[in-house]
Amino acid sequence: MQYYVQQILNALQVGSVYALIALGYTMVYGILTLINFAHGDIFMVSTYIAFFVSTLLLGLTHHLPPLFTFVATLLAAMAGTSLVAVLIERLAYKPLRTAPRISCVITALGVGLLLENFMVAFKPIGPDSRIIPALFESRNYSIAGVTFSTLQIMIILISGIAMVLLDLVVRKTMIGMAMRAISWDKFTVPLMGISVDTIISITFILGASVAAIGGTLYGMAYSIDPYMGIRIGWWAFISAVVGGIGNIRGAMLGGYILGFIEIFTPVFLPTSTYRDFVAFSLLLVLLIFKPTGILGKPAVQKV
Repeated sequence: MQYYVQQILNALQVGSVYALIALGYTMVYGILTLINFAHGDIFMVSTYIAFFVSTLLLGLTHHLPPLFTFVATLLAAMAGTSLVAVLIERLAYKPLRTAPRISCVITALGVGLLLENFMVAFKPIGPDSRIIPALFESRNYSIAGVTFSTLQIMIILISGIAMVLLDLVVRKTMIGMAMRAISWDKFTVPLMGISVDTIISITFILGASVAAIGGTLYGMAYSIDPYMGIRIGWWAFISAVVGGIGNIRGAMLGGYILGFIEIFTPVFLPTSTYRDFVAFSLLLVLLIFKPTGILGKPAVQKV
């Protein structure tokens, strides 16, 4: 029993990161009906921003409070990643809003490859793996035979708080109302005095910000490299589709489902190499029997 409780805790940690990244996919799709396949690499960029900022702060002085260093790193990662996301939207996606969808998909894949290869070619980064330095002391605790760390609990709690806040922004604020209005009818919304370009940029900023939170927390627990966005991005995309792409709460649910699949697959199957097989099998089955995802609803188009 202790073993399974331990694995549930691990699944919540991994699922929290997937859920944060999945939110970026689902928000952009909800407004533009665009699958931003570069989002996994935007997540990767956030981990390197966090790495360099944290290294800089720790190198300047050791007298800064750990909490200040952590918050400053988190905010810098959110700001830098948001800037990258907005530039991508304005330079790559905005000119293609009226283009065929296949053009947008190819562009998104191309942007992802561009980010990956830029990071590899950029000498201060290169292809080597790194890990964000410890910004605070992470202690291990054990209760009833279940071991957990300060960092693990922080990942789960901070991710949960970020997701709740984002859900409130989308559902309870004027910006969220404008986002939902654009997702319903982007052509009528400008007649109401709402700037579509501004709301789309805000959507990319929100998606990039939560991805940066996930990237900072992920980089403190696992190693990072320029190609990490490929696999993690695909798993987050599956999370969004499983939960119901375009649905905020669906993306959260899908992230945790994929987190449990990743952790529990080696428990019930002979090897961890079955993880991707199980994840993509779930995606295929869901697309066949419920293509809208668990919480998604069929789109209604007025003629």
